[in-house]
Amino acid sequence: MKKRLQIILLGSIGLLFSSCYYDQLVEEEVPDIPIDEPISFRDDIQPLFTGSDRDCTTCHNGNVANPDLTEGNAYDAIVPEYVVVGDGENSQFFRELPGNDHPVEAGFILTVDEIALIKGWIDRGAENN
Repeated sequence: MKKRLQIILLGSIGLLFSSCYYDQLVEEEVPDIPIDEPISFRDDIQPLFTGSDRDCTTCHNGNVANPDLTEGNAYDAIVPEYVVVGDGENSQFFRELPGNDHPVEAGFILTVDEIALIKGWIDRGAENN
């Protein structure tokens, strides 16, 4: 019985160590959005906060966590406090997106294309359009 317990314990530890290796997020390079492709805050960026499989406003609603990403408040909450207009790479908003380096587990990550869209919007001046 003691021997069996030792084998189970050692096997469990081995599985734990081998599974940790694969827990790392694969980092993909964020592509540039072609300059002739328009990006609208209202039509392209705001909907990313409340997609069918995610809802950033559960936390980012003006009461729990900042910035407030609810429709009608998001732009003024993000720009200029969390965005360096024209510089996505140095914008806190871009750096802390789910999928980049969100400070807490969001329960989802944005796709590399969605992250690229946000970076492109910031790089182009973060307009409220």
